[in-house]
Amino acid sequence: MSQEILLAVENLRVVFNTRNGQTLAVENLNFSLNAGEVLGIVGESGSGKSVACYSLLGLIPTPPGKIESGRALFHGQDLLKMSELELRKVRGNKIAMIFQDPMTCLNPNMRIADQLTEVLLQHKGVSKQQALHNAIAALEEVGIHDAAKRIHEYPHQFSGGMRQRVMIAMALLAEPELLIADEPTTALDVTVQAQILALIKQLQQTRKLAVIFITHDLGVAAQMADHVLVMEKGKLIEQGPCVEIFKNPTQEYTRKLLNAVLTTAKPLPSAAQYDEPPLLEVKQLKVGFPMRVGSIFSKIKAYARGVENVSIDIHRGEILGVVGESGSGKSTLGRSIIRLVDAQSGEILFQGKNLRDLSEASFNNLRPQIQMIFQDPYASLNPRMTVFDTLAEPLLVHDLANQSNVLELVKSLMDDVGLDRRFIRKYPHEFSGGQRQRIAIARAIALKPQLIIADEPVSALDVTIRAQILALLLELTQKHNLTMLFISHDMSVVRYLCDRVVVMQHGKLVEQGATEALFAAPQQEYTRHLLAAIPTL
Repeated sequence: MSQEILLAVENLRVVFNTRNGQTLAVENLNFSLNAGEVLGIVGESGSGKSVACYSLLGLIPTPPGKIESGRALFHGQDLLKMSELELRKVRGNKIAMIFQDPMTCLNPNMRIADQLTEVLLQHKGVSKQQALHNAIAALEEVGIHDAAKRIHEYPHQFSGGMRQRVMIAMALLAEPELLIADEPTTALDVTVQAQILALIKQLQQTRKLAVIFITHDLGVAAQMADHVLVMEKGKLIEQGPCVEIFKNPTQEYTRKLLNAVLTTAKPLPSAAQYDEPPLLEVKQLKVGFPMRVGSIFSKIKAYARGVENVSIDIHRGEILGVVGESGSGKSTLGRSIIRLVDAQSGEILFQGKNLRDLSEASFNNLRPQIQMIFQDPYASLNPRMTVFDTLAEPLLVHDLANQSNVLELVKSLMDDVGLDRRFIRKYPHEFSGGQRQRIAIARAIALKPQLIIADEPVSALDVTIRAQILALLLELTQKHNLTMLFISHDMSVVRYLCDRVVVMQHGKLVEQGATEALFAAPQQEYTRHLLAAIPTL
C-alpha cells in the first residue's frame, strides 16, 4: 500500500528583481513529501533552500520576489493559487514553521503566554482559559520546566535553547500536519542542538508529523531525514534516500559538501614552541559581573560568576582551544585577557608583563600585539566604512603605513585572506557571511599581532565556508607565526584546528590536554557529553 503524498511541488521557479537585474533564486524545483516523512533540504547559503519553502506559504516579499511558475499541491490544493485569507487558514494551522532565530521571531514586548495562546485563539477558536491550559501543556511537552510560571515571562528571560523550545511549542500548538524547520539549531551549542534535534524527532514520531528540515549541516541531515534534496544556486542537484545520498553521492557538489564535514585531526604539524616560556599565562583568574538588588541605582551587592580561578598558558605558535556550552565562561575568559571585561583577581601575564597592572595608556601601546576576531563580523565591522577604510585604519593609527604605501598593504591583506582586490571599495553589507569573516580576519592580522583571540568565528557559517575559513586560519598561523586562543562550542572544529584543548563548565576549568589525547580518552563526564553531541554522518 503506497503512502499518501501530503505535499507535491512541481516546477517551482522563484526570481527576485534587483537593481542589478533579475536573480534566479529557485529554478524548476520538483519534490514530493509523504505523510509522516522527514525530508532534508541541504546546501550552502544562497542555494534556495529557505526561499523554496517560504514561497509555499507566501512568506517571500513581493516585490522584489516573484513566483514565476509552478504548483505546490497540499492535499490536492495549490498553495500558490490561494488568496492571502486562504493562506492564513493554512499557516500555523495545517503547516507550521520553526525559524532559524527565535529572538527575531518572538515579539519582545509580549509575554510568552500571549504569543502561544494567540495561535489557538486565531485557528481553533477555543476560550482563553483553554488556550492557556493547552499552551502550558505544550511548553511541558517540549521540556520547559515550571511551565505554568515561565509562560508569563518575556522572550529575553529565556536562553537561546529555551527560546527555540518555545518556537517548537508554538509551531505544534495547532497540531499541524506539516512542520517546516528552517535551520533551527544553527546558532546553538552542540549539546543544546542535540537536545533540540532529539525533541523534534520525538515529536515527529509521536504525532506522525511530516517534516521539511532545512540545514547546511550534513551531520544534522543524516540524523534527522529519511530523504534528502541537495540544492545549489537554486537548482536541485540530486535527491534520494538519506543513506544512499551520503554513502554513494553521484554529483561532485554533494561530494564537496560531504568533504567539508570535519572528522579529522589537525592536518598540519604543530608549530608550538613548547621549549620556550609561554607567550601568555593566566593565573587564578576570577571574573564576575556586578549584580544590584532593587533599582539600577542600588549599590553592587554581589557578583554573578563568569570565570572562577582559571589558569591556562599558551606557547608561541600554539593554537589553544577553549570549549564548553553557552554560559561556561569561554568568551568571558577571552575578553578579560584583552581587558574588554574587568577581572576581580588573578594575573594575566603576556611576555612576562601583568596586563592587569598596566595603566590604560600603557595597555593601549600593547593592544596591537593582541587582536580579536569576533563571532559576528556583521556586528563588529563598521557598516559605514569600506573594506579599504576598515583595513587601512589600524595601519595608519599605529604608524605601520602612510598615505603612499597603505593601498599596497591593504591589497596584500586582501591577498592573504583570499579576497579579490577589486572589492576594497565595497561595504560590509555587500559581502556574504564568509567574506565578511575574511575581512574581520584581515583586520586582526593587519598589525602583525603575536596573539589572536578568536571567539566562535565560524559558528554561524555553512560547512563549506567554515572549512575554508578554518583552512585559512591554519595557513595564516603558519605563514605569520601566529599564536591563537580559539573559543568554540564545536568539538569537531576544535579537533581540526587546535594543538591543545581546555574544557570549561560553569566558569571553571574542567579538563585540559593535547587535542587527540583528550578526544581519545576524555577523563570527565562533561567532556564525554560534549563529544557525544557531535552530529555525525
